[in-house]
Amino acid sequence: MLLYRSAAWFAKGLREYTKSGYESASKDFVPDDLEVQVPGRAFMVTGGNSGIGKATAMEIAKRGGTVHLVCRDHSRAEGAKAEIIRESGNQNIFLHIVDLSLPKSVWKFVENFKQEHTLNVLINNAGCMVNKRELTEDGLEKNFATNTLGVYVLTTALIPVLEKEHDPRVITVSSGGMLVQKLNTDDPQSERTAFDGTMVYAQNKRQQVVLTERWARAHPAIHFSCMHPGWVDTPGHHPDGPHINLCAGRVCAPRSPPESSIWVRVQSAICGPQVTGPRLGFSEAADWASVSRGRAGEGPEPTDTRPPGVV
Repeated sequence: MLLYRSAAWFAKGLREYTKSGYESASKDFVPDDLEVQVPGRAFMVTGGNSGIGKATAMEIAKRGGTVHLVCRDHSRAEGAKAEIIRESGNQNIFLHIVDLSLPKSVWKFVENFKQEHTLNVLINNAGCMVNKRELTEDGLEKNFATNTLGVYVLTTALIPVLEKEHDPRVITVSSGGMLVQKLNTDDPQSERTAFDGTMVYAQNKRQQVVLTERWARAHPAIHFSCMHPGWVDTPGHHPDGPHINLCAGRVCAPRSPPESSIWVRVQSAICGPQVTGPRLGFSEAADWASVSRGRAGEGPEPTDTRPPGVV
Protein backbone atom coordinates (compact mmCIF):
# COMPACT_ATOMS: atom_id res chain seq x y z
CA MET A 1 0.00 0.00 0.00
CA LEU A 2 2.87 2.36 0.83
CA LEU A 3 4.45 1.63 -2.57
CA TYR A 4 1.17 2.47 -4.32
CA ARG A 5 0.74 5.67 -2.28
CA SER A 6 4.30 6.73 -3.06
CA ALA A 7 3.98 6.06 -6.79
CA ALA A 8 0.63 7.85 -7.05
CA TRP A 9 1.94 10.79 -5.05
CA PHE A 10 5.10 11.07 -7.17
CA ALA A 11 3.01 11.13 -10.35
CA LYS A 12 0.79 13.80 -8.81
CA GLY A 13 3.88 15.75 -7.80
CA LEU A 14 5.30 15.78 -11.32
CA ARG A 15 2.01 17.22 -12.57
CA GLU A 16 1.30 19.72 -9.80
CA TYR A 17 4.29 20.44 -7.54
CA THR A 18 6.94 21.41 -10.11
CA LYS A 19 7.56 24.56 -12.15
CA SER A 20 5.12 23.36 -14.80
CA GLY A 21 2.46 22.78 -12.14
CA TYR A 22 2.95 26.29 -10.82
CA GLU A 23 2.85 27.77 -14.31
CA SER A 24 -0.34 25.88 -15.10
CA ALA A 25 -2.03 26.93 -11.85
CA SER A 26 -0.89 30.53 -12.26
CA LYS A 27 -3.14 30.89 -15.32
CA ASP A 28 -6.09 30.93 -12.91
CA PHE A 29 -4.54 33.41 -10.48
CA VAL A 30 -6.29 36.75 -10.07
CA PRO A 31 -3.41 39.27 -10.41
CA ASP A 32 -4.94 41.88 -8.13
CA ASP A 33 -5.33 39.37 -5.29
CA LEU A 34 -1.78 40.07 -4.15
CA GLU A 35 -2.01 43.83 -4.54
CA VAL A 36 -2.75 44.16 -0.84
CA GLN A 37 -1.15 46.39 1.78
CA VAL A 38 -1.16 45.19 5.39
CA PRO A 39 0.12 48.04 7.60
CA GLY A 40 -0.95 47.61 11.19
CA ARG A 41 -1.06 43.82 10.97
CA ALA A 42 1.57 41.67 12.68
CA PHE A 43 2.88 38.42 11.20
CA MET A 44 5.09 35.80 12.85
CA VAL A 45 7.19 33.65 10.50
CA THR A 46 9.09 30.70 11.93
CA GLY A 47 12.20 29.74 10.01
CA GLY A 48 12.20 33.17 8.42
CA ASN A 49 15.94 33.41 7.85
CA SER A 50 16.12 31.40 4.61
CA GLY A 51 14.21 29.75 1.80
CA ILE A 52 10.43 29.97 1.73
CA GLY A 53 10.28 31.58 5.17
CA LYS A 54 12.54 34.47 4.20
CA ALA A 55 10.78 34.97 0.86
CA THR A 56 7.44 35.06 2.68
CA ALA A 57 8.71 37.50 5.30
CA MET A 58 10.12 39.71 2.54
CA GLU A 59 6.79 39.87 0.69
CA ILE A 60 4.90 40.72 3.89
CA ALA A 61 7.43 43.43 4.77
CA LYS A 62 7.08 44.96 1.29
CA ARG A 63 3.33 45.17 1.92
CA GLY A 64 3.85 47.13 5.12
CA GLY A 65 3.23 44.40 7.67
CA THR A 66 5.07 44.06 10.97
CA VAL A 67 7.17 40.89 10.80
CA HIS A 68 8.41 38.77 13.69
CA LEU A 69 11.13 36.36 12.57
CA VAL A 70 11.41 33.30 14.81
CA CYS A 71 14.72 31.59 14.09
CA ARG A 72 17.23 29.28 15.73
CA ASP A 73 20.52 30.51 14.22
CA HIS A 74 21.28 34.02 15.44
CA SER A 75 23.89 35.02 12.87
CA ARG A 76 21.87 33.84 9.86
CA ALA A 77 18.75 35.44 11.29
CA GLU A 78 20.47 38.80 11.74
CA GLY A 79 21.58 38.66 8.13
CA ALA A 80 18.06 37.89 6.95
CA LYS A 81 16.60 40.69 9.06
CA ALA A 82 19.06 43.20 7.62
CA GLU A 83 18.31 42.06 4.07
CA ILE A 84 14.55 42.30 4.56
CA ILE A 85 14.83 45.82 6.03
CA ARG A 86 17.16 46.92 3.25
CA GLU A 87 15.04 45.59 0.37
CA SER A 88 11.60 46.40 1.77
CA GLY A 89 12.37 49.70 3.49
CA ASN A 90 10.26 48.41 6.38
CA GLN A 91 11.81 48.96 9.81
CA ASN A 92 9.16 46.96 11.69
CA ILE A 93 11.08 43.69 11.56
CA PHE A 94 11.70 41.94 14.87
CA LEU A 95 13.96 38.99 15.56
CA HIS A 96 13.37 36.27 18.16
CA ILE A 97 15.85 33.43 18.70
CA VAL A 98 13.95 30.27 19.63
CA ASP A 99 14.64 26.55 19.23
CA LEU A 100 11.25 25.06 18.38
CA SER A 101 12.41 21.57 19.34
CA LEU A 102 12.52 22.64 23.02
CA PRO A 103 8.94 22.99 24.36
CA LYS A 104 9.89 24.87 27.53
CA SER A 105 11.81 27.45 25.49
CA VAL A 106 8.82 27.93 23.21
CA TRP A 107 6.43 28.47 26.14
CA LYS A 108 8.85 30.96 27.71
CA PHE A 109 9.18 32.84 24.42
CA VAL A 110 5.40 33.19 24.06
CA GLU A 111 5.02 34.37 27.66
CA ASN A 112 7.49 37.16 26.96
CA PHE A 113 6.12 37.92 23.49
CA LYS A 114 2.55 38.48 24.57
CA GLN A 115 3.64 41.05 27.15
CA GLU A 116 5.02 43.33 24.44
CA HIS A 117 3.40 42.47 21.09
CA THR A 118 0.16 41.72 19.31
CA LEU A 119 -0.24 39.15 16.54
CA ASN A 120 -2.66 38.74 13.65
CA VAL A 121 -1.09 35.91 11.67
CA LEU A 122 1.10 32.98 12.68
CA ILE A 123 3.01 31.26 9.88
CA ASN A 124 4.37 27.86 10.92
CA ASN A 125 7.09 27.51 8.30
CA ALA A 126 10.14 26.15 10.17
CA GLY A 127 10.88 22.46 9.93
CA CYS A 128 13.61 19.89 9.65
CA MET A 129 14.25 16.50 8.10
CA VAL A 130 16.89 14.65 10.11
CA ASN A 131 17.75 11.38 8.39
CA LYS A 132 19.27 9.63 11.41
CA ARG A 133 17.47 9.21 14.70
CA GLU A 134 18.57 12.02 17.03
CA LEU A 135 17.16 13.06 20.40
CA THR A 136 16.80 16.55 21.79
CA GLU A 137 18.00 17.43 25.28
CA ASP A 138 14.47 16.55 26.44
CA GLY A 139 14.79 13.04 25.00
CA LEU A 140 12.41 13.68 22.09
CA GLU A 141 13.01 12.54 18.52
CA LYS A 142 14.21 15.68 16.76
CA ASN A 143 11.90 15.64 13.73
CA PHE A 144 8.81 15.09 15.89
CA ALA A 145 9.97 17.67 18.43
CA THR A 146 10.45 20.35 15.77
CA ASN A 147 7.84 19.63 13.12
CA THR A 148 4.95 18.46 15.28
CA LEU A 149 5.42 19.26 18.96
CA GLY A 150 7.07 22.62 18.29
CA VAL A 151 4.23 23.66 15.98
CA TYR A 152 1.67 22.43 18.52
CA VAL A 153 3.19 24.25 21.49
CA LEU A 154 3.76 27.52 19.62
CA THR A 155 0.30 27.57 18.06
CA THR A 156 -1.53 26.56 21.23
CA ALA A 157 0.31 29.16 23.30
CA LEU A 158 -0.43 31.92 20.78
CA ILE A 159 -4.13 31.18 20.26
CA PRO A 160 -5.22 33.51 23.13
CA VAL A 161 -3.07 36.27 21.61
CA LEU A 162 -4.53 35.74 18.14
CA GLU A 163 -8.13 35.62 19.37
CA LYS A 164 -7.84 39.20 20.63
CA GLU A 165 -7.16 40.56 17.13
CA HIS A 166 -9.14 41.18 13.94
CA ASP A 167 -9.08 38.45 11.27
CA PRO A 168 -6.57 36.15 13.01
CA ARG A 169 -5.01 33.38 10.95
CA VAL A 170 -2.71 30.40 11.43
CA ILE A 171 -1.08 28.99 8.30
CA THR A 172 1.10 25.91 8.50
CA VAL A 173 3.45 25.08 5.64
CA SER A 174 2.87 21.36 5.36
CA SER A 175 3.84 19.06 2.50
CA GLY A 176 2.16 16.96 -0.13
CA GLY A 177 4.49 14.24 1.13
CA MET A 178 2.00 13.65 3.92
CA LEU A 179 -0.16 11.83 1.36
CA VAL A 180 2.17 8.82 1.51
CA GLN A 181 1.52 8.39 5.25
CA LYS A 182 -1.53 7.48 7.29
CA LEU A 183 -1.67 9.00 10.75
CA ASN A 184 0.12 6.65 13.14
CA THR A 185 -1.03 7.33 16.69
CA ASP A 186 0.75 4.28 18.10
CA ASP A 187 4.34 5.31 17.35
CA PRO A 188 4.54 9.11 17.01
CA GLN A 189 8.29 9.26 17.61
CA SER A 190 9.19 6.37 15.29
CA GLU A 191 10.63 4.20 18.03
CA ARG A 192 9.27 0.82 16.90
CA THR A 193 10.33 0.68 13.26
CA ALA A 194 13.46 1.17 11.19
CA PHE A 195 14.14 4.90 11.04
CA ASP A 196 13.53 6.55 7.67
CA GLY A 197 13.90 10.32 7.86
CA THR A 198 11.84 10.95 4.74
CA MET A 199 8.89 8.90 5.99
CA VAL A 200 9.19 10.40 9.49
CA TYR A 201 8.99 13.85 7.91
CA ALA A 202 5.93 12.80 5.90
CA GLN A 203 4.30 11.48 9.09
CA ASN A 204 5.02 14.80 10.82
CA LYS A 205 3.33 16.63 7.97
CA ARG A 206 0.31 14.36 8.28
CA GLN A 207 0.23 15.19 11.98
CA GLN A 208 0.31 18.92 11.20
CA VAL A 209 -2.72 18.68 8.90
CA VAL A 210 -4.71 16.67 11.45
CA LEU A 211 -3.82 19.19 14.17
CA THR A 212 -4.98 21.98 11.89
CA GLU A 213 -8.38 20.34 11.55
CA ARG A 214 -8.67 19.96 15.32
CA TRP A 215 -7.73 23.60 15.94
CA ALA A 216 -10.16 24.81 13.31
CA ARG A 217 -13.05 23.05 15.05
CA ALA A 218 -11.98 24.14 18.54
CA HIS A 219 -11.30 27.81 17.67
CA PRO A 220 -13.77 28.96 14.99
CA ALA A 221 -12.82 32.63 15.36
CA ILE A 222 -9.40 31.89 13.84
CA HIS A 223 -8.86 30.95 10.20
CA PHE A 224 -6.64 27.85 10.07
CA SER A 225 -5.07 26.62 6.84
CA CYS A 226 -2.34 24.30 5.65
CA MET A 227 -0.59 24.79 2.34
CA HIS A 228 1.88 22.79 0.29
CA PRO A 229 4.46 25.04 -1.40
CA GLY A 230 5.36 22.58 -4.14
CA TRP A 231 8.79 21.04 -4.67
CA VAL A 232 11.13 23.89 -3.82
CA ASP A 233 14.90 24.17 -4.08
CA THR A 234 15.74 25.72 -0.70
CA PRO A 235 19.23 25.99 0.82
CA GLY A 236 18.47 24.12 4.03
CA HIS A 237 17.12 20.87 2.68
CA HIS A 238 14.82 19.35 0.10
CA PRO A 239 11.75 18.83 2.24
CA ASP A 240 10.00 16.30 0.05
CA GLY A 241 12.88 13.88 -0.02
CA PRO A 242 15.47 12.47 -2.41
CA HIS A 243 13.04 12.37 -5.35
CA ILE A 244 13.92 16.05 -5.82
CA ASN A 245 17.17 14.84 -7.39
CA LEU A 246 15.12 13.08 -10.06
CA CYS A 247 13.44 16.38 -10.95
CA ALA A 248 16.48 18.55 -11.58
CA GLY A 249 15.44 21.65 -13.48
CA ARG A 250 11.76 21.19 -12.59
CA VAL A 251 11.68 22.35 -8.97
CA CYS A 252 10.47 25.83 -8.03
CA ALA A 253 12.58 28.68 -6.74
CA PRO A 254 11.58 29.91 -3.26
CA ARG A 255 10.01 33.02 -4.84
CA SER A 256 7.15 31.12 -6.53
CA PRO A 257 5.56 29.35 -3.53
CA PRO A 258 5.24 32.56 -1.48
CA GLU A 259 2.77 33.81 -4.07
CA SER A 260 0.39 31.08 -2.95
CA SER A 261 1.33 31.29 0.71
CA ILE A 262 1.04 35.09 0.72
CA TRP A 263 -2.45 34.75 -0.78
CA VAL A 264 -3.55 32.65 2.19
CA ARG A 265 -2.03 35.17 4.60
CA VAL A 266 -3.30 38.46 3.18
CA GLN A 267 -6.30 37.83 0.91
CA SER A 268 -9.43 39.32 2.46
CA ALA A 269 -11.66 36.90 0.55
CA ILE A 270 -10.87 34.14 3.04
CA CYS A 271 -11.10 36.15 6.24
CA GLY A 272 -13.70 35.68 8.93
CA PRO A 273 -14.92 32.76 11.00
CA GLN A 274 -15.63 30.42 8.08
CA VAL A 275 -12.76 27.94 8.02
CA THR A 276 -11.65 26.05 4.94
CA GLY A 277 -10.14 22.62 4.89
CA PRO A 278 -6.34 22.51 4.93
CA ARG A 279 -4.91 23.94 1.71
CA LEU A 280 -2.35 21.96 -0.23
CA GLY A 281 -1.03 22.89 -3.66
CA PHE A 282 -0.81 26.26 -5.33
CA SER A 283 -3.67 27.87 -3.44
CA GLU A 284 -6.15 25.44 -4.94
CA ALA A 285 -9.32 25.48 -2.86
CA ALA A 286 -9.90 21.87 -1.92
CA ASP A 287 -11.34 19.89 0.94
CA TRP A 288 -8.54 17.71 2.23
CA ALA A 289 -10.46 16.52 5.26
CA SER A 290 -10.92 13.04 3.82
CA VAL A 291 -7.23 12.43 3.15
CA SER A 292 -6.02 14.02 6.35
CA ARG A 293 -8.18 11.70 8.42
CA GLY A 294 -6.46 8.60 7.06
CA ARG A 295 -5.17 6.60 10.01
CA ALA A 296 -3.21 3.42 10.44
CA GLY A 297 -5.90 1.92 12.65
CA GLU A 298 -9.66 2.09 13.05
CA GLY A 299 -11.59 3.72 15.86
CA PRO A 300 -13.54 6.84 16.75
CA GLU A 301 -12.14 10.15 15.56
CA PRO A 302 -10.30 11.92 18.40
CA THR A 303 -11.41 15.37 19.50
CA ASP A 304 -8.28 16.15 21.52
CA THR A 305 -6.15 18.86 19.88
CA ARG A 306 -2.91 17.45 21.24
CA PRO A 307 -0.58 15.63 18.82
CA PRO A 308 -0.16 11.86 19.23
CA GLY A 309 1.98 10.93 22.20
CA VAL A 310 1.57 14.23 24.05
CA VAL A 311 0.21 13.87 27.57
